[in-house]
Amino acid sequence: MVTKEYLKIINSLILHAMYKTLIRPLFFLFDAEKIHHFVFSILKIAFAIPGVKRLFSMFYQTQYPQLNQTIMGLHFKNPLGLAAGFDKNALLFDELSTFGFGFIEIGTVTPKPQVGNDKPRMFRLTKDKALINRMGFNNDGVQAAAVRLKNRNPHLIIGGNIGKNKSTANENAIEDYSYCFNVLYDVVDYFVVNVSSPNTPGLRALQEKEPLTALLNQLQTLNNQKIKPKPILLKIAPDLSPEQLDEIVDIIKLTKLTGIIATNTTLSREGLTAEKNLQSEAGGLSGKPLKKRSTEVIRYLRKRLGKEIIIIGSGGIFSAEDAEEKLNAGANLVQVYTGFIYEGPAIIKKITKHLVAKNRAGF
Repeated sequence: MVTKEYLKIINSLILHAMYKTLIRPLFFLFDAEKIHHFVFSILKIAFAIPGVKRLFSMFYQTQYPQLNQTIMGLHFKNPLGLAAGFDKNALLFDELSTFGFGFIEIGTVTPKPQVGNDKPRMFRLTKDKALINRMGFNNDGVQAAAVRLKNRNPHLIIGGNIGKNKSTANENAIEDYSYCFNVLYDVVDYFVVNVSSPNTPGLRALQEKEPLTALLNQLQTLNNQKIKPKPILLKIAPDLSPEQLDEIVDIIKLTKLTGIIATNTTLSREGLTAEKNLQSEAGGLSGKPLKKRSTEVIRYLRKRLGKEIIIIGSGGIFSAEDAEEKLNAGANLVQVYTGFIYEGPAIIKKITKHLVAKNRAGF
């Protein structure tokens, strides 16, 4: 007897094969940023057609109660999220949720809209299954994102990734982050403080102990003034030394932050096989080459943070085994970005099915 679940699996496999053999090769013929915006436009139009959302949900969403868990006071239907940067302007979070994500992170948003760095600013390294981007926090501004999130589905967990404008000096960065926090407070479920992007000049200097402590203390002060404080996490670079990671651990404990996202993109180009002209492009590298280092950082942090601090693992997740590796290293949740682009929407179902099969309930 052919069950509905069996048909869903077959359909998912067919769609995955179509993506890998037809859709992705077509997309990769065009500029990475332009095709990203084109796909967003197509999905927005398609999902406005009655029945399309239900159809996508039928193919891609899964219901595995074994993967349900409450973390940071939030109920996650599964541990796999979409990392910040994909839907930075909160344009498509509802549509993207139909692919089965357990949570979606919007941003990075800044107080004022900004165009970001000069184009081209995103490059595919297909031989390495990687991307290099130097977007520079291009976004419509935090107010625009807040308006789009105002009437969102309350059952969808949304994170708000916040940053500072390029024109804001580091000594005034606290004002930018505080402004974004206040504007987004009522429309997101958790916050991520991004001081680790390599594409805004001087931003990573905010990871140093004194400015970072001051920034996080101020955000916690604002948070504790609310009736219901929300989780705040810090997103860190993979390029930090053990000594710098130890400082981060001290700061997390001192400021009583909820957790860490490990990691952002890397400046390293070690081990790449792509053409030299691509390797030499400025910006942060994401994808497969980041997998090992991000897992190392997760494992290092977990040993020093204990069990209470939340870690969201990000970097190089292309398969179910990659996600499990992050969870085994100590991550509570994981996020995909580049893997979602290379593998397609079926990656979510593949990972969740694998975790259920491996009896990962309650990890």
